[in-house]
Amino acid sequence: MNHQYAEQEPARADVDALPGPLLLEFGSPWCGYCRAAQPLIEQAMQGHDGVRHLKIADGSGLSLGRSFRIKLWPTLVFMKDGSEVARLVRPGDAGVIGEALARIDA
Repeated sequence: MNHQYAEQEPARADVDALPGPLLLEFGSPWCGYCRAAQPLIEQAMQGHDGVRHLKIADGSGLSLGRSFRIKLWPTLVFMKDGSEVARLVRPGDAGVIGEALARIDA
């Protein structure tokens, strides 16, 4: 699990080109909802060592979040081989996150 938000976002084309399972987490280090979700995400990620986890610091004017139409934080986008498979907004349960991870980490 990645614990730090990337200050510089990757290009959308680079994200879409990543092979295999990917969890994109959009949020901010000062966001209360984001901080509350961290233990849930960490718990759900256990056993999913093959899933790449990118934490993206999102905000006004940042193009990656806009390309995924992010409105609320945290938003988790689950991708496999460049395609979105599932999305969770402000998840409140590790089990739901785990189910989405299982869909991309088969």
